[in-house]
Amino acid sequence: MATSSYLAPSPVVRRVRGYFAAVNRGTATPVLFDPAELERFSLDSPPAPWVSLGWIQDFVRKAGSKTAPILTGIPAAVLEQTRETLDAQVSFQFLSWTKLTMALATSSQHMNLLVPASGAAASGDGGTAVPAVTIQSGATATFLPLAAASAAQFAAGQIVAVDVDYAGQTGFVGSPVSGAYVKTALTDVDYVRRVTFNVALVASVATTGVAGLTLAEALPGGAPVTASGAAGMKVQALTGFVDREGGSFFQEWSALFAMEGGQGERIFFHYPRLQPLGSAMEAGSLLAGKQNGTLERMLLAGNFRALPVTDPLDGERVVCYRSFLPAANALV
Repeated sequence: MATSSYLAPSPVVRRVRGYFAAVNRGTATPVLFDPAELERFSLDSPPAPWVSLGWIQDFVRKAGSKTAPILTGIPAAVLEQTRETLDAQVSFQFLSWTKLTMALATSSQHMNLLVPASGAAASGDGGTAVPAVTIQSGATATFLPLAAASAAQFAAGQIVAVDVDYAGQTGFVGSPVSGAYVKTALTDVDYVRRVTFNVALVASVATTGVAGLTLAEALPGGAPVTASGAAGMKVQALTGFVDREGGSFFQEWSALFAMEGGQGERIFFHYPRLQPLGSAMEAGSLLAGKQNGTLERMLLAGNFRALPVTDPLDGERVVCYRSFLPAANALV
């Protein structure tokens, strides 16, 4: 039976979906997306380590690269062109507020507001916290076994941060994502848990039998172990998140943006390295209806600059890959 082919029109898409993955800051290694291997992955369940940020809107790509002519002869005429600068920017709005979207929309450290200890002095990013609780052996990404008395300190519906004690180390800290860069040793034993991205919502608490916390979502870092593989992480409750205007640390992430057309075709924009461009921003969107003009939805605005990587295929320096996967039986 012959296959019916057709000349496909321009793709018609609804919105753009965003996916981010952590760059290994210690080794400067981004996460690469192979469209030939992963072209038909489930957009609702992206392959690890990509994390879905859901729908985004007002997606705008801006090329900042510049070319310059090479002149020769009398009178001078253009012989050829050369790429003088390599730069690209991308901006959009997140349609939800989460730990990750807030961090992506700010340029500096994004911190967890740990539950403060009784009588703790006030601080703009959270004062002295309730001491962390040691996680028992047998932990998984979704269950944290604790001593019964320790488990009783937590409640379903709380958010918890899981990471190691800060012990005076410098450099990038935080598991599995570098949440900050420490230039000089600090004294706050909870600092790593203040900046960690290893957070999750508590679904239920057990204080009898196998006591511990059942999480509503898997920890981004998987089962709680240290980088050396030995158990040693602790858990603390938090009340929310905070970021600051200023600071010298820059977030850096690998990004993937997907558009799916009505015929099943897909367009991907892959930025191996993105850093926030500017400070945290929000945008108000007025809601229609009876309360038109009095209610507005607050959206997180993200503006990013693409940093270059060297493509191992031919050694060229690039900032973005654009891939197009045609619909079935579409003429090419």
